[in-house]
Amino acid sequence: MIRSSAKLLLAALLCAGCAVARAADLYLICNSGVSLAASDVRDLFLGEKQFAGELRLVPVDNSAAQNLFLERVLKMNVAKYSTTWTKKSFRDGINPPLVTGSDAEALAYVKRTPGACSYVGTPNTVGVRVVSTL
Repeated sequence: MIRSSAKLLLAALLCAGCAVARAADLYLICNSGVSLAASDVRDLFLGEKQFAGELRLVPVDNSAAQNLFLERVLKMNVAKYSTTWTKKSFRDGINPPLVTGSDAEALAYVKRTPGACSYVGTPNTVGVRVVSTL
């Protein structure tokens, strides 16, 4: 009896671990009119890539997933990212990405805005192009 309870507990823990790992996925999404390579993500969010062909790109930060995105993709923390954009704003005269507060806000903004790209933690990305799973 104890052995079967231990197996059941182990199975439950494994399932919970899978759910946590799944929740940590990030999806780079863009408006359906944007053609962007996954290799351009870093340049897009650091202001180095501003156009895809003739289309002006609009990067959008998602505060709900920003820490994970910065750590995983840009390899920096919020303070360094903010400092980078402050310097870039003064030096190059470009604005930092807009910020949304949730996956739903980021998804809605990207759907309605030509050139927009963001990152979300939900696989529910109907109406936008998923460029990459990060």
